[in-house]
Amino acid sequence: SLEAKLRDSPDSELLRDILQKTVKHPVCVKHPPSVKYARCFLSELIKKPSEGSVTLSESTAIISHGTTGLVTWDAALYLAEWAIENPAAFTDRTVLELGSGAGLTGLAICKMCRPRAYIFSDCHSRVLEQLRGNVLLNGLSLEADITANLDSPRVTVAQLDWDVTTVHQLSAFQPDVVIAADVLYCPEAIVSLVGVLRRLAACREHQRAPEVYVAFTIRNPETCQLFTTELGRAGIRWEAEPRHDQKLFPYEEHLEMAILNLTL
Repeated sequence: SLEAKLRDSPDSELLRDILQKTVKHPVCVKHPPSVKYARCFLSELIKKPSEGSVTLSESTAIISHGTTGLVTWDAALYLAEWAIENPAAFTDRTVLELGSGAGLTGLAICKMCRPRAYIFSDCHSRVLEQLRGNVLLNGLSLEADITANLDSPRVTVAQLDWDVTTVHQLSAFQPDVVIAADVLYCPEAIVSLVGVLRRLAACREHQRAPEVYVAFTIRNPETCQLFTTELGRAGIRWEAEPRHDQKLFPYEEHLEMAILNLTL
């Protein structure tokens, strides 16, 4: 049966084929069903593969407990899709995520891209509490768990305040890859993020600097311009990743999103 094939499929090719023949079919694109129906259909579909589903607890409010980190933003979905399409960027590597929020991107990478270790990070205590819950909800073990599955990545949830963290603290992570999604929401956050990236570069004077991927929704061109200007001032080179084709998650089609690959 189709459900058995989905459970036994070792990769996401069958899932993509189903999407092309359903929600991405030209007829469905021209005459789309309601958003509510599409979400229900996709929710049921991603539960079928044994390794491909992600269960998430998140807030229904955009701002809750004084933070925007309790909900999943569109660039996090976009970055997760890019990661699933480019698993080699993460396989057998240590990944540090800055501003993990609800954790969807990291959970997708942990399940689909087989990293060696994954470090979720954020600064807000309520976000960190929700992150730990979402990690456990998806069958992953936190690093301190002696019963951890050796086939799964080593997962850590770390408190990381960009404004006060030091080179010494960052060096303990030793990431091969650093990612962030939808964290360019104000000038102060941009300056803080670039400061962290500079300190990460200083961590590896005698080793290769980590690869860095920052995904964001282009809501305000001035915000994007500020980010690239601050990168230039810090001596950090960047290039835009090509747009990826697959769309596995429901988000607004008209949104313009980008992923920058940074060289520290």
